[in-house]
Amino acid sequence: MNAIDIKRISTPITTGIPHKTPQDVADSTASRSFKDILQEQIDEKTQVNFSRHAMNRVLERNIELSPDNLERLNEAIKLADEKGLDDTLILLDEAAFIVSVKNNTVITTVNREEMTGNVFTNIDGTVVI
Repeated sequence: MNAIDIKRISTPITTGIPHKTPQDVADSTASRSFKDILQEQIDEKTQVNFSRHAMNRVLERNIELSPDNLERLNEAIKLADEKGLDDTLILLDEAAFIVSVKNNTVITTVNREEMTGNVFTNIDGTVVI
């Protein structure tokens, strides 16, 4: 075997998506402050989630989930959390959302037409936003 063959055998083969090197991470965060990076991480974790059931209801009932509505829904969840609520009814324009505040998850949703005559049970508070 010659030196070229030995080099070929000893060179590791990597497959899949290349991982970021520490230098790549440092380059991408060099121009941003620690506060900005921390706030971005917090914002990503505080975005509301939708259960499979809730997403099915959103689609069936044609409930609009615009970025503005999602921002308002997140704000309502923060208000409910500040008051120590767990399972909360959030009334937002044309829809009502039942939210598990501790899990930051919408459990189900109802549009305006179906709200009339509906009784919401097992909630410990309501936020109108």
